[in-house]
Amino acid sequence: MTPPLSHLRQSRTPPPGDTGQEALYLRSLSDRQVSVQVQLRDGETIDGWIEYFDDGMVRITREGHPNLFIYKQQIRTITELTRRRLSRNAASNGVGE
Repeated sequence: MTPPLSHLRQSRTPPPGDTGQEALYLRSLSDRQVSVQVQLRDGETIDGWIEYFDDGMVRITREGHPNLFIYKQQIRTITELTRRRLSRNAASNGVGE
């Protein structure tokens, strides 16, 4: 006789809702002060670096502009800016010449 299906369903544990990978990644970006581009759900992009974060928000520090606290639910993507991209932006702004 085989056990009922309900017995099999009870023995499985659901996957964790939070793996901790987001916090590890944000901590890495913050510790290294990596320049990032944050794209918001409304399409706006913000350049800066992550100074602080918690469960619900991220603080973006920007040079020459006010620092921002952004709710995580408003963030679409966070992209690391590469040195190549930064140097291209600096060259187009006349920085370093």
